[in-house]
Amino acid sequence: MKKLLFLTLVLLILACKSDKLPADLLIKKANVYTVNTNFDIIEAFVIKDGIILEIGNSSELEAKYDPVETFDAKGRTILPGLIDAHAHLFNLGLYYQNVDLVGTTSFDEVIERVMAFQEEKNSNFIEGRGWDQNDWEIKEYPTKEKLDSLFPNTPVALKRIDGHAYLVNSKTLEMAGITIETKVTGGKIIIQNGELTGILIDSPMELVNEIIPELSTRRKIQALKEAEKICIGLGLTTVDDAGLDRDIIELIDSLQLAGDFSLRIYAMVSNKKENLDYFFERGIIKTERLNVRSVKVYADGALGSRGAALREEYSDLTGHFGVMMTPMDSLESLAKRIVDAGYQMNTHAIGDSANISVLRTYKKVLDGKKDARWRVEHAQVLSLSDVAYFSRNIIPSVQPTHATSDMYWAEDRLGPDRIKGAYAYKTILEKAGIIALGTDFPVEQVNPMYTFYAAVARKDLQNFPEGGFRIEDALSREETLKGMTIWAAYANFEEGEKGSIEVGKFADFIVLEKDIMTIPENEIPDVKVLLTFIQGKKVFIKKI
Repeated sequence: MKKLLFLTLVLLILACKSDKLPADLLIKKANVYTVNTNFDIIEAFVIKDGIILEIGNSSELEAKYDPVETFDAKGRTILPGLIDAHAHLFNLGLYYQNVDLVGTTSFDEVIERVMAFQEEKNSNFIEGRGWDQNDWEIKEYPTKEKLDSLFPNTPVALKRIDGHAYLVNSKTLEMAGITIETKVTGGKIIIQNGELTGILIDSPMELVNEIIPELSTRRKIQALKEAEKICIGLGLTTVDDAGLDRDIIELIDSLQLAGDFSLRIYAMVSNKKENLDYFFERGIIKTERLNVRSVKVYADGALGSRGAALREEYSDLTGHFGVMMTPMDSLESLAKRIVDAGYQMNTHAIGDSANISVLRTYKKVLDGKKDARWRVEHAQVLSLSDVAYFSRNIIPSVQPTHATSDMYWAEDRLGPDRIKGAYAYKTILEKAGIIALGTDFPVEQVNPMYTFYAAVARKDLQNFPEGGFRIEDALSREETLKGMTIWAAYANFEEGEKGSIEVGKFADFIVLEKDIMTIPENEIPDVKVLLTFIQGKKVFIKKI
């Protein structure tokens, strides 16, 4: 009799079980910000084959589905996978293979780090990145004399933190064929007292890049995978790499297809003839993890290195206006080629002169084209009257931590009037209706919690300034989260597949230790990602 009752009970359980729908993963008892149209908050969702199958409440979904695995979030906050709308993934990986100069407080410290690196590595070509003269007591460009004395026969190339200036030694200048007679457009070779200083700004940097030894495939893969590991551990599931050559794009594709690279990449093709010829002939390239349909263009340089193109002279350097790396006529001809290829144009524009040149070009070339979604990368210094050009077709793509890094010296460069149109994210959003947020790493730190904090608090990691830097241009938390998810996805033509937790979209999401939408502002930078999921698979688990 007991056996009969037991068998009956088993059969009933199996019968009930068979009525349930199959699923791979059920997330329950969570605090889920869907970032859908209504910005709904839910507590559960179901995943099958890497796609979100249904959203709702825990009890209903538990009753309906028979998942292979259930994750009880125990009230933890879940967000859609974060998107960095403007970064340099490959460069981040390379950064860890070279001399780390971030945070140096003097040129002497730069020299110390280079010497320590070379003692360990004994490199045939010393590369480094991260120095910023604005952080030093003597806020002037360094010169090459110390490098020449220490490394007379070894080339040295040290990139400024923003990537828009090199300090190189005489050996590098010799190898690159740079003399005081060298003529350049779109940049500057700094000369003092009739001598080369070793400082190269913007376009002449390419002469150095041409002599840097080609990386092995092994080192390229190492760089990509190291950068990927950092990103997914911080909650990024998609990274927009703002400028890649064909070989790196194809390497990423091969790693993804082999299952060795989980991170999704929106690849902006570097504006080089060989790249454009190749990709334009093939058209848009789209897989589940790679999207190639845009071109990265540089209109001008950076404000920190005084390469940003301004309408009026720099407030702290009489007679200096910065420089256009791509002149107006060249911008227009390039834009016409890009639009004819069906690609998106994403243009770096820092100064107000560069921004208006880009905006006017976009408006002219996109006349009659309603869903081009061309992007202005940085949109950093604008005349307030020019904000009217932005829309869902001409999209601002900005980096909130630039504002909190630059605030110490930006007004010195721009003066009290122009600063009103600088880092004006709320002002831009109110006109555009959309704003994509990123970091520009490794120029800034990768952590998207810093991006979130800088956007809403307008403070640096030392909680400075007390009231926030130009706080009137802070974004709300909801706007910031949208800028890091659904709006960034829209800027990538990917809002139908990612950027929110909705039925039919990729199951890309993260689990946080705290709710960044409600905790005190000053706690936001310290919030940790506990889990990262890409396509329903755990790709990161925080060690406790």
